[in-house]
Amino acid sequence: VQLQASGGGLVQAGGSLRLSCAASGRTFSNYHMGWFRQAPGKEREFVAAITWHGGTTYYADSVKGRFTISRDNAKNTAYLQMISLKPEDTAVYYCAAAITAVELTAVLGYNYWGQGTLVTVSS
Repeated sequence: VQLQASGGGLVQAGGSLRLSCAASGRTFSNYHMGWFRQAPGKEREFVAAITWHGGTTYYADSVKGRFTISRDNAKNTAYLQMISLKPEDTAVYYCAAAITAVELTAVLGYNYWGQGTLVTVSS
């Protein structure tokens, strides 16, 4: 499956953005989806994940209550709604697809990755 992330940009602290991850090539609903981010000089970290049917979601503690992951299987797209953004949310955000739900909060749990979209939050 090919993944294309979009929706990043520059936003002031306290603002909002919605990231999209469009999938193509294989049946989108076969995959669990996740969002990760990587800030300069730091390792890629888990942000949020959603199971194939959307029934279960997972969040990093740092984004709970501010970010919401969702998916539309009819549109082959996953989303990450981000509100109350903080400067420390600045990073390249990646979407990823996993065949199994064994390790949805870990980089190693995913089989396919998109190219990333940059989110910059100014103070």
